[in-house]
Amino acid sequence: MTIGIFIMRLENLPSEFQEALPVLKKIKNAGFEAYFVGGSVRDALLERPIHDVDIASSSYPEETKHIFERTIDVGIEHGTVLVLEDNHEYEVTTFRTEDIYVDYRRPSHVTFVRSLKEDLKRRDFTINALALDETGNVIDLFEGLNDLKHQILRAVGTPSERFTEDALRIMRGFRFQATLGFALDKDTFNAMKMCAPLLEKISVERTFIEFDKLLTAFYWRKGLKSLIASGATDYLPDMRNHQSQLETLFNFQVDFQFTSSEQAWAALLMVLQVKNVKKFLKHWKTSNEFQKRVEQIVTIYTIRQTHFLNKEECYRFELDLMMQAEEIRQAQGLAVDFEKIHSTYDSLTIHDKHEIVVNGGLLIKEFDFKPSPALGQLLTEIEMAIVNGALDNRLEAILAFVEEKR
Repeated sequence: MTIGIFIMRLENLPSEFQEALPVLKKIKNAGFEAYFVGGSVRDALLERPIHDVDIASSSYPEETKHIFERTIDVGIEHGTVLVLEDNHEYEVTTFRTEDIYVDYRRPSHVTFVRSLKEDLKRRDFTINALALDETGNVIDLFEGLNDLKHQILRAVGTPSERFTEDALRIMRGFRFQATLGFALDKDTFNAMKMCAPLLEKISVERTFIEFDKLLTAFYWRKGLKSLIASGATDYLPDMRNHQSQLETLFNFQVDFQFTSSEQAWAALLMVLQVKNVKKFLKHWKTSNEFQKRVEQIVTIYTIRQTHFLNKEECYRFELDLMMQAEEIRQAQGLAVDFEKIHSTYDSLTIHDKHEIVVNGGLLIKEFDFKPSPALGQLLTEIEMAIVNGALDNRLEAILAFVEEKR
């Protein structure tokens, strides 16, 4: 059955689609419809790197499982079956419609259907509601191709309905803007603004992922500007009434790009003048390791506000984190010296205490010391003396140093 209008054709299917063609053809040969859908189609049309290739089909999950020899139930209640074919994995999801959403984040019930149109109309933005068949025909039922051409982000159907169904789509919209550099359709933006309070209903972990992708995207300024203008930041953890501080990020050099998530969040926390970095990031439910690295970038930046990093400070931090803090200074038009950081770090005779040729056990054996805070303090003195170049990291030299301290 022919559905919709084939507005255009991809003459040369990207390799990612070509590799997945056998899956589409097997489904079609079994008497069902099957299409590539979602972000992979959008990215192919924009000639951007393709990540996950998703397939939508009129076959119900059990029917899909009968077509292929190897499958895994990854989300069968939502219609998704993982197909293992030719050393690749593909998610095949049945066309579906969704009932009333619970808590503005998940449908109360999913109904499997045979209609591609019913499936596509539940998607978030028109540019993500495109389908591609096995011959390269692009199926566009919601003017997504026109929006791609004019670089516009527009919600499918009635915008407020899309954002009420799943409020995370608000953050996804700003993230897509930051990633693609597109403009937000006026009605879509107004609906995002109106529905922004619903973000409090969304799990912090899901919100973090979208905000993080926004900050580290190429057009982060564009996405952040819209996010602030919508008032949505008032409904994000610990960010209420901080629009003016957030806007100071726009004072960074125009072409500045964050090189890591940790760097982006460190800059964010600094402009927000957050005193307790770990507490703030705990509210965002980030990992302890992430909190530690962000806090260290903030600490390095703070040290650099008063003086250049000495040997002990270069020893204390990872070289990469020191460079990231220096990049933030550079983005703000402050004096930087990447070469000096490198040379100071490279001049260190050790970069980790485990490189020291003695340890507590050896000192206990050699000098009959007892395990105690005093022994720990002595080991630290040895460590810092080596770092500062006052002591060679040789057994004889360290033993003589300890003997002198007794």
